[in-house]
Amino acid sequence: MKTKVAIRLLLLFLLASLLSGCHSKAPRGAAGGSAPDFSITDLQGKKLTLSQYRGKVVLLDFWATWCAPCLEEIPHFIEMQDRLGPQGFQAIGLSMDDDLKPVQKFYEVHKLNYPVGLGSAQIADSFGGVLGLPVTFVINRDGQVRKKFVGATDPAQIEQEVVAALKQ
Repeated sequence: MKTKVAIRLLLLFLLASLLSGCHSKAPRGAAGGSAPDFSITDLQGKKLTLSQYRGKVVLLDFWATWCAPCLEEIPHFIEMQDRLGPQGFQAIGLSMDDDLKPVQKFYEVHKLNYPVGLGSAQIADSFGGVLGLPVTFVINRDGQVRKKFVGATDPAQIEQEVVAALKQ
């Protein structure tokens, strides 16, 4: 008899634990969670923080000059910045290159029209880790991560998420 009561109590405890976990907030950097702020220097020597773009829909792109899928996405991000910028959109690039020189050269050759700086393992970890590239986040006007895209993604999917965020 005591065993049945103990088992029932244990099951109730486990059920309560599971249910309480369903209502917890999403971790920082995960879809539905707050986007962690960071502070770096961009390629122009200016301070670049995520919080300075609060009120805008932000596309935060972790990329590298040696990453082929990253290089395929970037022209679309440039075009989106031109077209959607006036509606409250801002692209930001965080290069995961080890050296600033190739990033600076790429930035100049491809005429990127949005801020770019060197990312770090610490920033990547704050966003839940960046184990491969590219990793792109769409962050709403309130600083919440709306969507995380991992790996090569059709730019139309990313733009669709950005446009939906701009409408909110």
